[in-house]
Amino acid sequence: MSIRITPLTDPHRGLSSYRLAWLASDADGIPVGSAFLRLFTNAGQEHLAELKLHVHPVERRHGIGSRLLDEVVAAARENRRRCVLAQAEAESSGAHFLPTRGFRKVLTLTFARLPLAGVDITALHKVIERPHPGYRLASWHGMVPDDLAHTFAVSRRAMDDMPMDDTDYGTVTWDVDRVRAAARTIEERGELLHTVVAVDESDGSIVGFTELVVPGDGKGDGQHYGTGVLPEHRGHGLGRWMKAESIRQARECHPELGGLLTDTADNNRPMKNINDMLGYEPTHRTLEYQLDL
Repeated sequence: MSIRITPLTDPHRGLSSYRLAWLASDADGIPVGSAFLRLFTNAGQEHLAELKLHVHPVERRHGIGSRLLDEVVAAARENRRRCVLAQAEAESSGAHFLPTRGFRKVLTLTFARLPLAGVDITALHKVIERPHPGYRLASWHGMVPDDLAHTFAVSRRAMDDMPMDDTDYGTVTWDVDRVRAAARTIEERGELLHTVVAVDESDGSIVGFTELVVPGDGKGDGQHYGTGVLPEHRGHGLGRWMKAESIRQARECHPELGGLLTDTADNNRPMKNINDMLGYEPTHRTLEYQLDL
């Protein structure tokens, strides 16, 4: 099969990354596959790239994926990347293809959904109302309030030691400008950001957070973006407390919302336990692969 690979330009440069793209087409100019390579630009992640590759099912096993991957790897090397990450659902064609091209499995993610209509409200309120001496909850919609911006940015280091197995993911450094820019990006997409935090009453500092992004029309499913507690404040049930309050707010603010989606690394037992206790139901598993360059 005669295949032509055409480099494309993605004009959008995001807050923390930009993309390169390629289109594979046959002799008649009909698209048969595509590849996108996201190059991260954050300090601490300049070594990293992320691949999304797709070949039309009818056109697979004709070397198209390999041709696209050759272009991707060459570009990653040209941009001085140390590794390329890619995800594939378990038992999918991608999960069979990637290891044949030198990718090794570094992480397993379990995706789960909480159907909001089936939430046990009584049990949820028991979690929320349980005393957590020395701590209180706070929350906001959209941009972080000015008086909490600095301590919220500091609390983001709670994600620095998130279990990632062998993934060479790097560390993202957050400051107030980055926190605000991330919220602005979500707003510009027409989505709604809800944040719940745990506050240390001794000094008013934020010691944990959970973020939820909801479609602008309040319908469909919301997506959890991250939940973290600073290491020195773990062991007090703050993660479950914050997430339970986030669920309560989602139900009250968006009565037409169908459910909440989350994904968790299989080796992150504390967060998996929180999801299980709150009623999240596993939907599928995805494998993360890494190619070391």
